[in-house]
Order: sequence, then C-alpha cells, then structure tokens
Amino acid sequence: QVQLVESGGGLVQTGGSLRLSCVASGTFFRVNAMGWYRQAPGKQRELVAEITSIGTTNYADSVKGRFTISRDGAKNTVILQMNSLKPEDTAVYYCNAYIYNYVGSLDVYWGQGTQVTVSS
Repeated sequence: QVQLVESGGGLVQTGGSLRLSCVASGTFFRVNAMGWYRQAPGKQRELVAEITSIGTTNYADSVKGRFTISRDGAKNTVILQMNSLKPEDTAVYYCNAYIYNYVGSLDVYWGQGTQVTVSS
C-alpha cells in the first residue's frame, strides 16, 4: 500500500514563508512525477507546481517567482518552499505523485491535505 504523508502547513502572515514536505512510503517500484495542488473554499483544485523524475518543473502563473518545488529522489520526497505568501494562497494543499508498481502500471496517489492559511 502506498501513502503520501504531508507536513508543514500552518498559519502565517502576509509576506511570510512556509515549507511543505511530502513523503511517499510503502511498496512500489519507482516514483515518477510529484507535485502540489491546492483547493480553496468554493473553488476547484488547481495545480500549484510539479516536478518530473529528472527535475523539470512547472508552476502556476500565480506562484511563479515565489514558490519553489524540489525533490529528493532517494527519499521519495517532494518539497514546496513558499515565500512572499499572500492571503489568496490560503487553501488546503495536496501532495500528488505518479508511482510505478512492480507490475509496470502507473498509478496516481494523493496525500490527505495540509491547511495553509495566510492572514492579511
């Protein structure tokens, strides 16, 4: 069974920083792409940032220049460093990973979500 466990959310003032971490654990062959999504109240879940197995990154326009995604392949971990936070960044943040199992299929997994609240 594969699990994604997130940590690092919380309450911060406008302009502050937070660092989110997500670790993939369980029995699997290899982690492929990993990413972060967020969902604010009354809104659809949206991509924040993603990173491939070779380190190629993609960011939502709203976070470019403020957020940085990175990963530690050996530890199956993805990090989201969030700087210059704004109230509109307030949302539940979800970790996402595409993971190969030992029979060759690629499945997508989600973390349980971590709340990020930015006060004005």
